[in-house]
Amino acid sequence: MAGARLRVLAWVVALAGFLTACTPTTGLPEAATEPVSTAAPSGTASAGLAVAETGDALTPPPAPATASTPGSSPAAEPTPAPPAPAPQPFALNLYREGDFVPQYTFDWCVAASIQMAHNLIDDTGGSGWADRAQQSDLWEMARARSSDSFNGANPYGWAQVLTESGMGPYRVVSIPDYGEALRTAARAMAETGRPVGLVMWSGRHAWVMSGFESLGDPRQFADFSVTGIHVLDPLYPYGSTQWGPSPAPNSLLSPEQLATQFVIREPRRWSSGLPAGHLLVVPVAA
Repeated sequence: MAGARLRVLAWVVALAGFLTACTPTTGLPEAATEPVSTAAPSGTASAGLAVAETGDALTPPPAPATASTPGSSPAAEPTPAPPAPAPQPFALNLYREGDFVPQYTFDWCVAASIQMAHNLIDDTGGSGWADRAQQSDLWEMARARSSDSFNGANPYGWAQVLTESGMGPYRVVSIPDYGEALRTAARAMAETGRPVGLVMWSGRHAWVMSGFESLGDPRQFADFSVTGIHVLDPLYPYGSTQWGPSPAPNSLLSPEQLATQFVIREPRRWSSGLPAGHLLVVPVAA
């Protein structure tokens, strides 16, 4: 038995030496001694997505850091906002042939201005307000709604009759700065499409502002400037020896021309509670 075991052991040793001699080792890279991972079967991974084995789960490898290369373009800057539009010439004129009405006495300027305001607003094609009897009635209405008016009609009576006659609402404002007074009047016209009353001659006369021209639409530019004013003076063609001639109906006056007759109302003329300034009878958005 011992001899048999020795023969078997000698045979195993000889066989192991034979197998070792059959395995080539010359030129084999050192990395080949590491275990080789098995590739995933075709179709089991999304295109372009490599996976690494970590324990029992498959997780995507970390994304490579982005490195800038010489000559590469920097990140695009945000597109700047376009510049604000510049003010453009703007014009609004309500006047049509036949809207002008003269005052039939030297006292009825407010009543005639109410008639002209109606004609400027009414675009139905109906008959305008122009007759003498109606002008007398409007004068009495305005007087009845005025106070401290030297037995005449003041701007408050003017505004109230406009409102009660279906053209309102209107209100009276006093603005010391001339340029701001023009902008207030133009802005009110642009926003309502209705005319503005101008209290002329330091509170002694009434005109109607029927339109204007400006640099910039008052509804879009807070700093627009008025360059021209369309006016209706019911005293035309007589005018005043003190204040100057009456402009023809629908005349376009420059701010400098209007300023010779549209002046600050003197506080002594009537007690209104308003500060001294340029008086306007302005339409208000309903």
